[in-house]
Amino acid sequence: MNVANTQIQMRKGLLEFCVLHIISRGEVYTSDLIDELTQVQMIVVEGTLYPLLNRLKSASLVQYRWVESESGPPRKYYSITEEGKEFLGTLSETWTSLVNSTIQITSKN
Repeated sequence: MNVANTQIQMRKGLLEFCVLHIISRGEVYTSDLIDELTQVQMIVVEGTLYPLLNRLKSASLVQYRWVESESGPPRKYYSITEEGKEFLGTLSETWTSLVNSTIQITSKN
């Protein structure tokens, strides 16, 4: 079994939660999402992030607005919807439960 593949799958499983959490802090541009995720080693490429953002928008969890840019094409800025806030709240509860369960299991000898 390849440990790198397992690590990638673990990160992918948490990516949606992390992206929603970042967006919940305020309006965000895609490159800012990529920068933050890269800094914390949740490595993401645009090819992974854009489909995820589209799925979140289709599910009405995020929305975006176009902002004109003086130095190039307009930019999409993402924000979380009320439905997205509720969804994130449920994911946060699940995350806390999973972390607690994992600590209980991994702390036993």
